[in-house]
Amino acid sequence: MKAVLFHKHGGPEVLEYGDFPTPLPKPGEALVKLHAAALNRMDVFVRNGWPGLKLELPHINGADGAGEIVELGAGAHGFNIGDRVVINANLGCGECNFCKSGRDNLCVKWHLLGETVRGTYAEYISLPVRQLYKLPDDYDYHLAVSAALVYQTAWHSMVKRGGVKAGETVAIVGAGGGVNSASIQVAKYLGAQVVVIGSNESKLKQAESLGADILIDRSKEQDWSKAVFVATNKQGADVVVDNVGTTFPLSFRALKKGGRLLTVGNSGGPRFEIDNRYIFAKHLSIIGSTMSTLDDFAEAMDLVVAGKLKPVIDRTYPLEDAAAAQERLWRGENFGKITLEIA
Repeated sequence: MKAVLFHKHGGPEVLEYGDFPTPLPKPGEALVKLHAAALNRMDVFVRNGWPGLKLELPHINGADGAGEIVELGAGAHGFNIGDRVVINANLGCGECNFCKSGRDNLCVKWHLLGETVRGTYAEYISLPVRQLYKLPDDYDYHLAVSAALVYQTAWHSMVKRGGVKAGETVAIVGAGGGVNSASIQVAKYLGAQVVVIGSNESKLKQAESLGADILIDRSKEQDWSKAVFVATNKQGADVVVDNVGTTFPLSFRALKKGGRLLTVGNSGGPRFEIDNRYIFAKHLSIIGSTMSTLDDFAEAMDLVVAGKLKPVIDRTYPLEDAAAAQERLWRGENFGKITLEIA
């Protein structure tokens, strides 16, 4: 099969488009012929590498993928050859106590597809059938891959971990990323008022088209925490979705007393200083979350295919142009998801 892979860590120049052995489905697995994949910032982090990351090289990036089942391994039930499916990249072992109790995103042997195991920048992939969601016959593969990772992530963080309720105010730090655009829609679906802190007017206009109620341009409002406070009638936000990390100090200030900060990542860097006085004096909660459970994934995708949550596609590239796609993502030029067409 054709795949985009790398034999060593480095910049976009290490990505190669070439041949790689087509996987064979193990018992309980399905071989999926991929038609679309989607990018995440994690792809670039993995390509660049970090201390302690151990990969079987060559490695294949990619968490999101969708296509059709072309072969089933022994004992693989619930699907048929020809079914159109989208992949859940949250890989639990299915055997530990966490997995057996429906908390597979806490699995003791947890993996993320494309991070520690080979992913979806390829023509084929083989996975346990529990990782697959059956798509309607007329649902677009690119919309499916634009939703799979980011909507389950936003759904689990905001609904199951954060308990966002109708009538609350949710401030989202960043407008253009996939999780952020998903969070805007999930918050609106839940009946919340949404404040978006974006980097420029163009991205804020796009956030407004997704339902954002209050727009704050951080290029003009350096202390955007004050702008959030003023825009919320000097109340502050009930919830701040902050996946940057280095912006936590401003997020603490933007929260009202008893508020919750939700985080699923650290795109701005993993280490930074915080002023603990804000946390204990304002009774704040910091709530972390990674991906979702299998049940949450199904809940989120049900809403997506029903049209109640609408994935946002920024641009589509051919698989062989994955390096250029990653560069667009890394420069922050996208609004919504960048996808790959796998011919």
